[in-house]
Order: sequence, then structure tokens, then C-alpha cells
Amino acid sequence: MKIKVRGRAVKTIAEVAAEFDVTTRTIRYYEEIGLLVPGRTTGNRRVFSKSDVTRLKLIFRGKRYGFSLEEIKEMILLFDEDRSGKKQLKRTIEYGEEKVAEIEEVIAEFQALKSEMEVLMEQFTQKLKDEGEDG
Repeated sequence: MKIKVRGRAVKTIAEVAAEFDVTTRTIRYYEEIGLLVPGRTTGNRRVFSKSDVTRLKLIFRGKRYGFSLEEIKEMILLFDEDRSGKKQLKRTIEYGEEKVAEIEEVIAEFQALKSEMEVLMEQFTQKLKDEGEDG
């Protein structure tokens, strides 16, 4: 359904939810916690502008990168404060560096686990050979 508000095309909450493959409840929750402020029709229905959809893309990208909703909210509020985006970029870099460090830690843990498993498999293979069975 094509809706226009003040001559601009907008989307309904159902259309936006479908676009991002989330529930309408998720979109309403983001509004409740201040991540989004969609417009309203005269009938008080939510309508989402192109900038609202762009903001949702940023929210979902942040979630995919492992940022908490609170971290995402902080970055969005920084952009709202400083339209040059410099504060937001600096904070995003700080959060990004933290996430990269966390990922490196997880990778190291998985590499250690992989090494342990390889040693065990080699030991088990050797045990079978020693007992006269070829795995």
C-alpha cells in the first residue's frame, strides 16, 4: 500500500517489518526505547520515512556486528547531536575496536579448542593402530 505524507512516500510498520524480516513488535520496541521516532498519520498509525528505514538499517547492522541496543542508541544519539557525524564515528571506532578484541579472543579460544581436539583424535587414531585396528 503506497502512502504519502506531505507528498513523500512512506511505509507502514508491516512493510518495514517485512523488509527487515522482523516482527512489528520488534519495530515498536525500538520506538519504545528511543531508537526510532516514526511519523504518524492523522489516524495515529506509524509511518516510516526513508530516513527511518536508513536508521533501521544502521540498527540491524550494529546488531549484526555484536553491538548492544544501548551502544547502538548511543551512536545514533551522537549523530543526532552532531550532524557532522564526527562524534558518532569516533565512538563507533571505539566500540568497533572493543568488538574486534572480543572476536580475536573468541578466535583464540576456538583455535585452542581445535588444537586440543586434533591432539585427541591423533591419540585415538594411534590407540586403534596400536590395538591392531585400522580406524
